[in-house]
Amino acid sequence: MIAANTHDVKGLQEAFAGCASVAHCAGINREIGSQTYESVHVQGTASVVTAARGAGVEKVVMLSFLRARPNCGSGYHESKWQAEQLVGESGLDFTIVKASMTYGRGDHMLDHLSHLLYTAPVFVTVGLRERIVRPVAVQDLVTVLVAALTENRLSHQTVAVMGPESVTLSQVARRVDRLTGRPAVVVRAPALFNRAVASLAERFMRIPLASKAQVRMLQEGLDQAWGDIDTLPDDLVPRTPLSDDVLRAGLPPAGSFTFADLRLGGTV
Repeated sequence: MIAANTHDVKGLQEAFAGCASVAHCAGINREIGSQTYESVHVQGTASVVTAARGAGVEKVVMLSFLRARPNCGSGYHESKWQAEQLVGESGLDFTIVKASMTYGRGDHMLDHLSHLLYTAPVFVTVGLRERIVRPVAVQDLVTVLVAALTENRLSHQTVAVMGPESVTLSQVARRVDRLTGRPAVVVRAPALFNRAVASLAERFMRIPLASKAQVRMLQEGLDQAWGDIDTLPDDLVPRTPLSDDVLRAGLPPAGSFTFADLRLGGTV
């Protein structure tokens, strides 16, 4: 384990020494202080590419976002798209992995749903009419990353990674409430309400209940990639179901949100 800032090209180059491939998975879903989308996603990726070239790395595998694209009014989407362009135009071999909402132990989906239901058994939809999402299990996403990194597969390709099931987030919440024994009331709310809640959560929570970027993602749905996408080989297509066993394995220890989840005095 080597610590290196994504703006420290020399430090990154030293960390990459002797590596044939680099997985670039750094990213944020809300901005705090100097951690902006431009700084982390764009400048950070530029540093990774420069360091990779300097260290003789042959391939960069970048974890991006399913709906990343230019000129859409979202700093998250646009900065991820800029990062994709930097990797694709680096002159190195590359794989860009455009992932849907990812879930597993320690995620922002099951973790937040569970704590929310223990705090107050109410789930508020993003929009009066929910969009479809295709959550992907983290182990399925890792399988694709490993294939690109260590098996010399998906060379010069951009692939979409989505789970096998199309659902709404409230349907996922219903499954989680059954597993936690905390029956939830589903309340439909307009996107404007969700953006206001996300703004407050970003300001006051260490890990926001929902960020403005996440609200935007759910507003437009997560069941279709944007841009020119290469076909994912059949053996790499995610197949892990949103079954009770899989969801249960990803749930955190039972408990509600506490004061420890709040940002009190300083930034996190």
